[in-house]
Amino acid sequence: MPLTADDDIRALLESARTIAVVGASDRPDRPSYGVMATLQRHGYRAIPVNPQITGEHVHGEFVFRELDQLGDSIDIVDIFRRSSAAGEVVDQAIAIGAKAVWLQLGVIDEAAAERAEAAGLKVVMDRCPAIELRRLNIAPVG
Repeated sequence: MPLTADDDIRALLESARTIAVVGASDRPDRPSYGVMATLQRHGYRAIPVNPQITGEHVHGEFVFRELDQLGDSIDIVDIFRRSSAAGEVVDQAIAIGAKAVWLQLGVIDEAAAERAEAAGLKVVMDRCPAIELRRLNIAPVG
């Protein structure tokens, strides 16, 4: 069952340090651009993943094609993809040993959430970490 209790979401955000942002955009008008900036300002290392802009930089970070290229331990995989594409990203998150998957506002995939939980990952669905950081008044990390 995806995390919904404030204490659980707070614990996840307070324990995380590295967040992969799948679907990160280099366009300032896109929500993923602003959320990634908010995560960085809050002290997280936010790593952009987007095959359409691989090799570019977003907010100073190199953009990777796939999660399995990161090489770093990932605490949360933040998914900015349509619900129909979220399952594939969740499967990649499981494969790389991420600790949690976070499906953004409007992104819902119950079957993918069940697979993630069965693999030991925490799941947040249909929420935005930038909103939750403010709403829960979580102190910057680091």
